[in-house]
Amino acid sequence: MDSDKVKQIVEEAIAANPALFLVDWKISSDDKISILADGDEGLSVEEIVRISRYVEHNLDREECDFALEVSSPGVGIPLVMPRQYKKNIGRILEVTLDNTVLEGEIVEADDEGVTLWWETREPKQLGKGKVTVEKEEKVNYTEIKKAIIKITF
Repeated sequence: MDSDKVKQIVEEAIAANPALFLVDWKISSDDKISILADGDEGLSVEEIVRISRYVEHNLDREECDFALEVSSPGVGIPLVMPRQYKKNIGRILEVTLDNTVLEGEIVEADDEGVTLWWETREPKQLGKGKVTVEKEEKVNYTEIKKAIIKITF
């Protein structure tokens, strides 16, 4: 299967809706095409069907038989693109760095990194006990080993 042709078709299918973006795609050794797409407002079933049909109609099964799977990133799937961080502003993110794990609300995201906010309990400067302190930290995407949205109920 011609991976350049498949990539072009997948990108055309996604580009038809500017609110969507391609997270990842691959072709397995047994010619299964897997497309992982997302959208600024999520990915509807209608869009999944549209993408699937577009890819299906633009590839020739006579030339190469293939399986096709189109889906959106589910719960627990790490974020990989700045656009995913931006769409999740206001949600809780767990970020794994080299030597530490941060967990906080995404308050800002741009093309370089994400800013997290959280509250923590720290010892008082004077006397016994602890005090609640607000923290905010910007983390560059290049420092992130893994980032997962935490689901809270």
